[in-house]
Amino acid sequence: MRAPTFLPHLAWKTFEKASFGLIYGAIMVLSVLMALEFRSDAPFRPALILFGSVLAMTLARGLAVLLSHAVETGERVLTVTAICAAWSGGQSMISVVNVPTALFVAVGLGWLPATVAFSLSQAFCVLLLVTLGARVGWVVSRDAWHPVIGAVSVGSLGIALATLKYTVQ
Repeated sequence: MRAPTFLPHLAWKTFEKASFGLIYGAIMVLSVLMALEFRSDAPFRPALILFGSVLAMTLARGLAVLLSHAVETGERVLTVTAICAAWSGGQSMISVVNVPTALFVAVGLGWLPATVAFSLSQAFCVLLLVTLGARVGWVVSRDAWHPVIGAVSVGSLGIALATLKYTVQ
């Protein structure tokens, strides 16, 4: 399937191949945002915590994949193939946190209020989940209803996580 003409540089196949990491990354970002607080005496702290937490979780997932595969198969751990397989999806997980981190850097620089950074970060992750949910619906069925059902289902999960931040605090 060809990419739409208004996005010639974006091929759906590339987006689909990164979908695991994008979904996982969006949920991780929303989860970290839930516990994140802004303090005016440490304006860059949210950006560091957000990026550092998602990086740590991504690396933990990669290490778990690497070591568990070795235990299950008896294959060596420190091979290029094993490390590449363990890191698969890691780049797309990290790519999700870049936009929210940049927003919180803008907060630290005084260019943006923290409430706006939280809202835009959550909206970015929810939009990503809605898009991927719709794409799953389209790939599975190619009719009008499945993309809508996918977008609503996956988007609802993102909205629930975003809303939970305000419920918890």
